[in-house]
Amino acid sequence: MATKLGTQRRDGITAAEWRLRLDLAACYRIFDHLGWAEMIFNHITVRVPGPERHFLINPFGLTYREVTASNLVKIDRQGRPVGPAHHPVNPAGFIIHAAIHGAREDAHCVMHTHTTAGMAVACKERGLSHDNFYGAQLWGRVAYHDFEGITVHADEQPRLLAAIGAKDVVILRHHGLLVLGPSIERAFIDLWTLQRACDVQCGADALAGATAPLPQAVIEKTARDCAVFDSVGNTARLVFDAMVRRVAAIDASFRD
Repeated sequence: MATKLGTQRRDGITAAEWRLRLDLAACYRIFDHLGWAEMIFNHITVRVPGPERHFLINPFGLTYREVTASNLVKIDRQGRPVGPAHHPVNPAGFIIHAAIHGAREDAHCVMHTHTTAGMAVACKERGLSHDNFYGAQLWGRVAYHDFEGITVHADEQPRLLAAIGAKDVVILRHHGLLVLGPSIERAFIDLWTLQRACDVQCGADALAGATAPLPQAVIEKTARDCAVFDSVGNTARLVFDAMVRRVAAIDASFRD
């Protein structure tokens, strides 16, 4: 069961969209709590139900701690605001997120971060190591897209989509981390796993001596077992709701 946020939806917004707005605003606060924010940059977006494929994005100029359910901006696939908008939208967020939301039916939520560990791993030639507890869980799921500069040019979109293919976890080389998923909570748990894998990899690489490799059979078994575990119950939602309770206890203004 989703967390009961207990806030009245605003006029002109459907109940379904308001629930997404509450979850998305809470997610921005969770990112801030975890130290995943990058001043006013980076984005978490979620697609609004309906054939138009509109999606919600953070107002450009606000920190993650200032994002609320009502000030999220709804835009179309051309980056134009849908309905009232009191803040602009970062073009870089539009280029990446609009491409994925528009092309992938299963990409209801897209998350992008510039964490130090994530960017460090993105700069490594070998990319993500699968020789740790978290990295092994992501075996076979990670795509890589080469850095082309700041993502403000629409002609990069086809190459980005081609690089991602059918994968849902992406290393943007020399840039950062990207995850897409069928829901906010699913994308969040995958990004958390990816971030933890990067944290552990950076820590292991900083220690003297070689990192002990995991047997390939064990890596593949870990990935299979993780997929089975994820399919039982709704662990992703339980984790997300727990984090919502944590940030709400600190500051519940995201519900506004």
